[in-house]
Amino acid sequence: MAQKGMISPFEPQLLRRFEELPVISYGLSSYGYDIRLSPVDFRIFRHIPGTVVDPKNFNPENLQPTKLYTDANGSYFILPAHSYGLGVALERLEIPSNITVICIGKSTYARCGIIANVTPAEAAWRGYLTLELSNASSADCRIYANEGIVQLMFLEGEPCAISYEARQGKYQDQAEIVTLARV
Repeated sequence: MAQKGMISPFEPQLLRRFEELPVISYGLSSYGYDIRLSPVDFRIFRHIPGTVVDPKNFNPENLQPTKLYTDANGSYFILPAHSYGLGVALERLEIPSNITVICIGKSTYARCGIIANVTPAEAAWRGYLTLELSNASSADCRIYANEGIVQLMFLEGEPCAISYEARQGKYQDQAEIVTLARV
């Protein structure tokens, strides 16, 4: 299904090196698929005294775009200590109506204190996942673009009665930019 458009671009093997440089693995794994972080958009929650983040009335001013850095190790964003950021997947997903996807963190980042929020991509969902990352460590951490960031686990069953597409889910067809909370 992935080769037929469920994941685009699709990498049919797990890559640990790209052009002779080591990378945080991405591509097809044993029972899942490791997607990459897009270099297009990464935002960090700013502390604005007196401001409360409200999912019913989300203020985009609470997020600040983050600079993409590049050195010999690759392109990366900096997620400050004890902060929370939103990024976007490089791969576009088109989930069939008999599949649901669970997005979980990779151990390489977990060992650095980075927690990826467990996020579902429901049956018949389409778009670029917005990824939620928390830095629980007391040190700033590099988050590499164009490299593996989370793993997708696929659950297959009978086609659901009402898919995400059929119920016109509010996050359908997300673009390759951070999508803010909606009600």
